[in-house]
Amino acid sequence: MKICIIANPSKYAVRDALVVTLQWCIEKEIEVFIAQQLAGLAENMTHNHITYTGSEQEAIERANVIVAVGGDGTMLHTATMVGSSGKQILGINSGKMGFLASVKSDDVTQALNHVLEGNFVTDRRCVLQATDQNGRIHYALNEFVFLKHSSVSMITLSAWCDGLFINRYWADGLIVSTPTGSTAYNLSAGGPIVYPGTDVMILTPISPHMLTTRPLVLPAKSNIRIASDPADQQILFSNDGQIPDINSDAMAMEIRRSDYTIDLIHMPGQSYFETLREKLMWGIDLREQRPRT
Repeated sequence: MKICIIANPSKYAVRDALVVTLQWCIEKEIEVFIAQQLAGLAENMTHNHITYTGSEQEAIERANVIVAVGGDGTMLHTATMVGSSGKQILGINSGKMGFLASVKSDDVTQALNHVLEGNFVTDRRCVLQATDQNGRIHYALNEFVFLKHSSVSMITLSAWCDGLFINRYWADGLIVSTPTGSTAYNLSAGGPIVYPGTDVMILTPISPHMLTTRPLVLPAKSNIRIASDPADQQILFSNDGQIPDINSDAMAMEIRRSDYTIDLIHMPGQSYFETLREKLMWGIDLREQRPRT
């Protein structure tokens, strides 16, 4: 097994988990690749099993298991670089939420031992791809978002599913989400929580003008078209929080499920519903926590 470690060097909270992972690799005599930019954060540890590379992408290419240390933002960043390679990602959470980076910092050694022993579950997450009007393809593990460029006026977007007209949305924006992204922006915009692995995508308007306009769950095999209507609007498009450099005039996107998945490593006995309860306080009645008087 060869391991690559990805972390955000601007997040000082990742240092402890990063160092523990490196020490574990040295102890187990496992080759580990890490970008040179993390050398200072890794306390400049040197060992014949540690290789510092010129870039994160090079480190990923030379390993077969990817360890992402940070929050869900780091996981999304890592997933983008892993792409269609099929390499499995273990997420160690040192951020706030940690839906994707699910291993706690205190459990790093135990989780790495499980990986070494093959005692884990592979959780395959679907990826969406959007083709813009220039033929370029963009990918998202969480969501694509169409947003108004100005903070003043709303935008209008028309949507089609497999060539059939869905609706014309007058709103602050529109989200096309995967089940993985259902607990991200989609949830904040009033969309449903969807169990990972469910074969669907979610279309959720952001602050729509019409009260009757509600989120829509569509089959993942659908081909979705989102277009600016009318064409002469300034619209921002983002994929997993990144804003690509594309022409926002007459924006039109063809969205479908990608041909590849992102494979996340989960520990034995890990429950999605437990994550919901712990991270979102899902279903918790705060009245039960009040002291009796």
